[in-house]
Amino acid sequence: MIRRFGESPERGRNYTRRIGVYSLLPQGDRLLLTCQRQPDPDLQLPGGGIDPGESPVAALHREVFEETGWSIATPRRVGAFRRFVFMPEYDLWAEKICLIYCARPVRCKGLPTEPFHEALWMRTADAAHLLGNAGDRHFASLLLRDL
Repeated sequence: MIRRFGESPERGRNYTRRIGVYSLLPQGDRLLLTCQRQPDPDLQLPGGGIDPGESPVAALHREVFEETGWSIATPRRVGAFRRFVFMPEYDLWAEKICLIYCARPVRCKGLPTEPFHEALWMRTADAAHLLGNAGDRHFASLLLRDL
């Protein structure tokens, strides 16, 4: 059973299962994050959905690059969680299965290519309180505990 964060699913509502990969990207006492500016500002761990036929690790490399402009190395899976949310960009109610990795940010290759995303560095202690969803905050807190 995967731990759930956030709202319980609503009775009678159909949810589409979406599996995604997300990464803790520590450097010293800071984390590389993404802020999705639209539809509303949301501070997030970089990541997103796995495309058909794509491996989770390949998706992680692609998503981190698209949302931050950074390349990464040595990803390792550290956990998973699920949450039930409305995804306005897809007009979709989703059961998101979030696979969480920890990876090393290697090099900034440019600006994010994903529209409305901005890369930013934040102290891990601050991120553990400010990330936009409880699952992301939980994993940032676990990382903070290990610093």
